[in-house]
Amino acid sequence: MLHVSDTGVLPTKEEEQEFERGLLLTTLDSLVNWARKSSIWPASFGLACCAIEMMATGASRFDLARFGAEVFRGSPRQSDLMIVAGRVSRKMAPVLRRIYDQMPEPKWVIAMGACASCGGIFNTYTIVQGVDQIVPVDVYVPGCPPRPEQLIHGIMLLQEKIAKERPSKQGLFHLPWHRAA
Repeated sequence: MLHVSDTGVLPTKEEEQEFERGLLLTTLDSLVNWARKSSIWPASFGLACCAIEMMATGASRFDLARFGAEVFRGSPRQSDLMIVAGRVSRKMAPVLRRIYDQMPEPKWVIAMGACASCGGIFNTYTIVQGVDQIVPVDVYVPGCPPRPEQLIHGIMLLQEKIAKERPSKQGLFHLPWHRAA
C-alpha cells in the first residue's frame, strides 16, 4: 500500500510498515493544526443578501458540516471564524470590531461577497469600503452574492492556511488553557 505524506515525499519502507501496524508519527504542531482546521466554529455575521447564501451553505444541500464547520455559533466567545457576509455600514463597524475582539485566539475572518471585500456597488460615505479596514481578513470570497460552493471553497482555502501555520509563536505552552505549575 502506498501513502504520500503532506509534503509530497514518499515514505520509506520502515514508515510504511509502522503505518500498517497502526503507528503514526507526526509533530505536535501538525496535530494541533489538524484539529483546528477540522473543527472550525463560524460565527454568523450576516449583514445583507450574502447571508442568505451563507445560510444555504449550512443547509442539507451543500452541508458545510462535511468540511468541519458544523455549527454556526451565536456567541463570539464560542467561535473562531467570523464570516462577514454583506455590506458593513459605518455604524456597524464598531460592533463588528467589538465582536472580533471578543473571539478567542486563534481567530480567522472570511469576507464574503463584493460588499464585504471592497464595498461593492455602494460607494458612499455610509458604507465601509472593505471589511479589512476594521478587522484583518484571511480569505476573500468574491461574488454578488457568492454561491454556497464559493463559500465552501473559501473555507477550504482557510483550512489550507491553518494547516501551514504554527499554533503559537511562543509555543504550545503559551496557549490560554495552559497554566504553569
